[in-house]
Amino acid sequence: MAIQIKRIYEGAASDDGYRVLVDRVWPRGISKVNAALDEWNKDVAPSTELRKWFDHIPDRYEVFKEKYQAELQLQEDTLARFRDIAKKNQLTLVYSARDTEHNQARVLMEVLQTKN
Repeated sequence: MAIQIKRIYEGAASDDGYRVLVDRVWPRGISKVNAALDEWNKDVAPSTELRKWFDHIPDRYEVFKEKYQAELQLQEDTLARFRDIAKKNQLTLVYSARDTEHNQARVLMEVLQTKN
């Protein structure tokens, strides 16, 4: 499977393949045209409650990861569709968080790569 994650502020590249924004809230300062997205999937993003609780605090990441993985279990159709895309094409999970190590796109990528 070809899956990568990328901050939306990095801009699109020709080798990004299918670009999907996995944030519940639209990123600040980015126009929809400049985002160059194929899809904005709010449903696969962490719930508002979980996102607000996590607040991108690295010490909360492991608990966030567990809770988000549990939420993703309810999105099996979307996960299967993303896996299908990644088997045929590059899938780029786009996110807006500043922290490149502790974010929902990284968790989602791991889930997509480990559960078949």
